[in-house]
Amino acid sequence: MNWHIFCRVIDNFGDIGVCWRLASRLHRHYGQHVHLWLDDLSALHALCPQTYHAAHQWLHGIRVHRWQQPFKLQRELQHADVIVEAFGCDLPGNLLQQMRQRQPQPVWINLEYLSAEPWVDALHSLPSPVQGMHKTFFFPGFTANTGGLLADEALCGLPEQLQQAGARRRLFRQLGIDPQLASLALHISLFSYENSRLPELLDSLCNSPQPVHLCVPQGRISQAVTHWLGQPLHTGCSYRRGALCLSALPFMAHPEYDRLLASCQLNLVRGEESFVRAQMLALPLIWHIYPQDDNAHHDKLDAFLQRYLQDCPAALQQPIRAAFMAWNRPDAPPADWLALLELLPQWQRHASHWRQRLLGHGDLAGNLLQHAKQQQSTHR
Repeated sequence: MNWHIFCRVIDNFGDIGVCWRLASRLHRHYGQHVHLWLDDLSALHALCPQTYHAAHQWLHGIRVHRWQQPFKLQRELQHADVIVEAFGCDLPGNLLQQMRQRQPQPVWINLEYLSAEPWVDALHSLPSPVQGMHKTFFFPGFTANTGGLLADEALCGLPEQLQQAGARRRLFRQLGIDPQLASLALHISLFSYENSRLPELLDSLCNSPQPVHLCVPQGRISQAVTHWLGQPLHTGCSYRRGALCLSALPFMAHPEYDRLLASCQLNLVRGEESFVRAQMLALPLIWHIYPQDDNAHHDKLDAFLQRYLQDCPAALQQPIRAAFMAWNRPDAPPADWLALLELLPQWQRHASHWRQRLLGHGDLAGNLLQHAKQQQSTHR
């Protein structure tokens, strides 16, 4: 099938991160012909450095188009079997007109944002008639009644491999980190939005009874880390404060970031894309959910924790919930970060059980493909 995925970059790398992962999964694992329409090629370049500024290009078997204004209809769109409107990005009017005039019409799917809220199960895959066309809403999620999460077989076994001292040392050397730091017992990655609770975490790690190595890829949290350090944060450099050794890394392409996550025993992640990746690696994680002005993200965070902790050992539930709350809510009590780190072995076992549960719901790309085929068969 010929897929055309449309994506607008808003203010982060989450939208393009999900769409690039999805396009890659559809092409590499399911053998689909995929076109990706993107309004900001610089965002994709950060995740895939082979990207260059061109109206049309091939990247790893995927046809990438610059989504320009005004939108010019391309010949490839006449043969589209599936149009994916990622995150309600609003398709161009002339494309909608072309889709409406075609017989049969292409399958039109709105890929929604990830949420664990119960209403997602009820709305997943529901149709919405639009100007004589049939559009369905496809929700990623954490249950069998949703579209599932993006899986990747390449992640299976990666932590076991990269958490070996020799493999971690080689990885650190490739990432520009002092390879001697690989011998430290505890490694944590930090990728977050701006967060007023950051000093609490860093102060706690400084007082750890065992040395802690914190890897910080360049991002929106970097300025706050600089302020806490009291000196400029230079990529490739490491800084020591008490028991904490902090390494500054550049913004990382997807393959390198996956390997960094896999090499750490705890990952502080953000948004949707890195959040899903940490879960698919079956590793302990703290999620910084995208903050919303009306605090709607609080309900979304609670909904995820309700599912994530449902089958979690009782001794883990309160410390994990307290850490998630402290990291996401300025009004929450401080977390006992050092006590939480002592629970990492038990938390690791829970993370493995959680991934197995998620994989039981299927892969987002595969579920999306099955849905598209069903829609194509139904409306022809």
